[in-house]
Amino acid sequence: MSDLNTPQAPASYEHHCASLNQQPPEVAGQSPLHHADLATHASQGPAQGNVIFRELPLLGHLTLRGSQSNTSFMQGCASVLGIPLPITPLSMVTHHDVSIRWISPDEWLVILPNSQAFAVEQSLRACITGHYSIVNVSGGQTLIELSGPDAVNVLKKSMSLDVHPSVFPVGKVASSLFAKTTAILSHTEDNCYQLVIRRSFSDYIWLWIQAASQEYGLVVRT
Repeated sequence: MSDLNTPQAPASYEHHCASLNQQPPEVAGQSPLHHADLATHASQGPAQGNVIFRELPLLGHLTLRGSQSNTSFMQGCASVLGIPLPITPLSMVTHHDVSIRWISPDEWLVILPNSQAFAVEQSLRACITGHYSIVNVSGGQTLIELSGPDAVNVLKKSMSLDVHPSVFPVGKVASSLFAKTTAILSHTEDNCYQLVIRRSFSDYIWLWIQAASQEYGLVVRT
């Protein structure tokens, strides 16, 4: 007979805890810029212009925190992600459809297909020991791309960061202000930049980019 003064867990408690580590159900998602109807802009808007805007929606975003001195963390990440975490400040690496951005000496942002995010997180947790953190922030941000010969001029209008290719070459990453919000800027290839932005500011940034690129001609692609 149990002690009446001892609180008893509900019968479903054990099942509920176990379910937290199970693959979440598939649900239809909408990108932060879903309401902007970029597909209509792409099909009915200008076909020629010097700035090309594209959203790379519904990707998986994982924030990793850990010490570079933790061998289990560094080796585990390299094994699961297929490429070592970049340790050079303000850099990024890519491997197939996975990209990793250096945020600080103990923080990285991993962007990968959303369908892989849960499995990758589970694999990392299974093989890493010691003190570390993995947070899925996919729902809180999105990735947009600016390309074309005048993409850099839009960035110059929007950021105090020096984005001249001589000081911000391909492969470089930096967190900075973009207009009146924050963004993680990556120079991915010649005349092509990616911005990781907060979901709550996506509409504001989309409107800003439309205005900032007006003189160059804005082309929307999906």
